[in-house]
Amino acid sequence: MESMVSNTTDTYRNFYSGKRVLITGHTGFKGSWLSIWLHKLGAEVIGVALDPSTPNDNFVLSGIGDKITDLRGDIRDGQHLNNIFARFQPEIVFHLAAQSLVRLSYNIPVETYETNVMGTIHVMEAIRMSKSVKVGVMITTDKCYENKEQIWGYRENEPMGGYDPYSSSKGAAEIAISSWRRSYFHPQQYTEHSKSIASARAGNVIGGGDWSPDRIIPDCIRALETGDRINIRSAKAIRPWQHVLEPLSGYLLLALKMWENPTAFCEGWNFGPLPESVSTVWDVASEVAKCYGGSSKLCDLSQANALHESNILLLDISKAIFKLGWKPVMNLDETVKLTVDWYKRYAKENAYNLCLEQIELFESYK
Repeated sequence: MESMVSNTTDTYRNFYSGKRVLITGHTGFKGSWLSIWLHKLGAEVIGVALDPSTPNDNFVLSGIGDKITDLRGDIRDGQHLNNIFARFQPEIVFHLAAQSLVRLSYNIPVETYETNVMGTIHVMEAIRMSKSVKVGVMITTDKCYENKEQIWGYRENEPMGGYDPYSSSKGAAEIAISSWRRSYFHPQQYTEHSKSIASARAGNVIGGGDWSPDRIIPDCIRALETGDRINIRSAKAIRPWQHVLEPLSGYLLLALKMWENPTAFCEGWNFGPLPESVSTVWDVASEVAKCYGGSSKLCDLSQANALHESNILLLDISKAIFKLGWKPVMNLDETVKLTVDWYKRYAKENAYNLCLEQIELFESYK
């Protein structure tokens, strides 16, 4: 591991101890890992989400729902959110709940927009009406940018956009976040509203416990577990790959910085890998198969007339490096190995302890 500044210091740990933190989408892939990490840091975690998607989801296998306040709710129900905020009085909010699949968004565009745009607005309104919330980190995606298939990374001040319903809904959510920040949470009026709101955009996130359809790592693992061939839908597509703990460390650091200096960090932030972790779907799938072992072979099913998905999408993370002091600590090989390690062990070991082991390993990287 290269020598880098650790994203997780003693101050970082001490900050979250005793804090009331609400997570929307805590039953999802990223939300479950964030819940486990915050619980480890001593936070009082309140999760609001729909039911997990499969019995093998990280949320289910880890049992984290038994260690936190585990609530069910739809972020499209604004009154339900308001009631939860009023009851539990969160101080920090991480908004991760979303319809997060590109291909599914073509089938359910209205629901995708209702969840990703209006759901985000309901969360921001709950924050606005709450007297307890001081910090809100709204998670979107790298796909929120107007993608021109350029070979250099997008910066936070570039235009929002999106070709497919999912990507465009996230671009619209970013515009809504910016509007609410200017209209209700403006840093110049901080003494009046006492809230700091930021958005965070991450690239292709991989790690243990993700079983979503139409995602390359779950597709690979399902095939490897059964010995079937690994079908690759967009073999030549280039993505910025990172382990789930990388952007989560950025979100946690960002919230800390916002708490300490509310008017200096309330804006958009990119959390992506270093350039050497940018790779094609085919190469990543090949590395997953190699690390896992077994007899599965890769098969390129790319079609010229397939539903549109971006071929290249990169993030510029200079702002997070220089202004937040955040930086990725794992290269692509390490990211794939840690991910595959979870999938090779989850069926026979305690998933919660496995997650803690990987979090502690990540925290040790410098």
